[in-house]
Formats: sequence, structure tokens, C-alpha cells
Amino acid sequence: MTTGNSFEGYKIDRYLGVVRGVTVRSASAMGNFTAGLQGIFGGNVQAYTELAENSRFEAYELMVGHAAQMGANAVIAMRYDATEVAQGMTEVLAYGTAVVIEKIP
Repeated sequence: MTTGNSFEGYKIDRYLGVVRGVTVRSASAMGNFTAGLQGIFGGNVQAYTELAENSRFEAYELMVGHAAQMGANAVIAMRYDATEVAQGMTEVLAYGTAVVIEKIP
């Protein structure tokens, strides 16, 4: 996995296409309550930080699974994107290009 367009010491043998993992998440009522209390005092809002990390992890894992289904052993140009799809619900997208790489002798 790389955000770059190549892997040092490897050559891209085949490009398999775009892969993605998508999840839509929202905080629970308790999470929103806790976040509201933390927001009063300022600083890191741990409930939302955990939600963001879990969402990115889930989208990433889904993308990795999609790449494996396509026969890839690597993903290049990997990125994340997020969009609010409804009030309090956020779509997190992990995407990149699935490739087959091999070590340069």
C-alpha cells in the first residue's frame, strides 16, 4: 500500500483498476453526548476521534479486500475522502489503483 505511484525496488507488472472501500458511520447518542461535554472544555474530542479512526480503518480494510478479490498484491495512489451524507452521518471512502508488482532483480 502506498500513496505514491510506485514502489521502490519493484516494477508494476499489471494495472487492475480502481479499488475502493466505503463505510457510512454516525456517532451514537451517548457518543454525541460525551463529545458535547468534551467540546465545552475544548481540546481533542475523543469520541469523534475514535469514530473517525474506526471509519478509516473499516474503509481501508474493505479496499484491501476489494484489491485481493481482483488479484492485486499492491495498491498505489491510495487516498481517503469523506462526505457528510446526512446530518450526523459521514461516508468515508478509501480508494486507489490495484496493481500486481514484482521485485526487480
